[in-house]
Amino acid sequence: MKKICFYLIVTVIAKTSCGQDLTFSQFYEKPLLRNPALAGVFDGDIRISAVFRNQWQSITTPFQTGALSTEFKIPFNQNGDWITLGFEITHDVAGDIKLKRTQLLPVVNFHKSLNGNADDYLSAAFMAGPVTSQFDPTLLQLDDQFQNGSFNPNNPTAQVFSHTAYTYWDASTGLSYSSGFGEGARYYAGIGLFHFNAPKVSYYTNNSSSTLAPKFALNAGLTLPTGDANKVMFYADYFTQGGNEQFLGGLMYRTDLATKYDTDEKVSLDFGGFYRWNDSFIPVVKLAVYEVSFGISYDVNVSRLQTASQSRGGFEFTASYRARVRKDAMAGKVRCTKF
Repeated sequence: MKKICFYLIVTVIAKTSCGQDLTFSQFYEKPLLRNPALAGVFDGDIRISAVFRNQWQSITTPFQTGALSTEFKIPFNQNGDWITLGFEITHDVAGDIKLKRTQLLPVVNFHKSLNGNADDYLSAAFMAGPVTSQFDPTLLQLDDQFQNGSFNPNNPTAQVFSHTAYTYWDASTGLSYSSGFGEGARYYAGIGLFHFNAPKVSYYTNNSSSTLAPKFALNAGLTLPTGDANKVMFYADYFTQGGNEQFLGGLMYRTDLATKYDTDEKVSLDFGGFYRWNDSFIPVVKLAVYEVSFGISYDVNVSRLQTASQSRGGFEFTASYRARVRKDAMAGKVRCTKF
């Protein structure tokens, strides 16, 4: 009965949120999915981050999503301007029919230094690449395959799919502004537009009306030192797509446990919580050991699926590598955003 209720609710939600993008609970670890103009907005020269999410295992076939991204900053001139080159790869598998989607999205982000102030940058980005979607039709259970209340996969079906996979090109853009104030306080704000090319997304070749709705994004981040070895970090995202809205926000508190000799690399522990509006509360713990960090979070479901899921959502795991590799005179630039 719980599964029946779950599928009914998911069907209703799917009809009202067609075209919604995937999202992660530790969204601050995947900046390119928040806004292409957040690529490179971090303290360092290179960042590689990965995430794996496993959701709804308690009530159905789990929805699994993974992502890998890389960002590398390159000096553009002697005025403090930079370019970030990178890419985002995502792959998700949903439900009993193994509905899959894979994205490969290269990004370029130009950081313009304002008034010669190394703490004050305006960034403009463009991201575009191919997306492939597919499913396994042999796993479908269709009405005309049921006889006398029993399903038989060998029963013929009148449902015919012209194809079970398609590829489209997706394009996104964004702007961000990052700066600082006081003793070590830093912030950024961004605005982004995803799918502005309105790509066609359909398994039927004669369906010309099925397009991916553009998604509008607002992003913000703030870090405030609370002592010599502690700080608090706030993150927030707002998205609207196809008449639907989503808000994610929360904070992390960081305490430094040790400092590597003769460098500013640290061992630190972060803990905090986030809230996805009308969906879930998310406790998070993160451990950083010098250049490498690991995070874990869990979604406590508070949506309309709460009864069927018994408040259980899913685990999410992240790993990242962030380092400074430049040793020349430009190495001290674009260090403003201590996230």
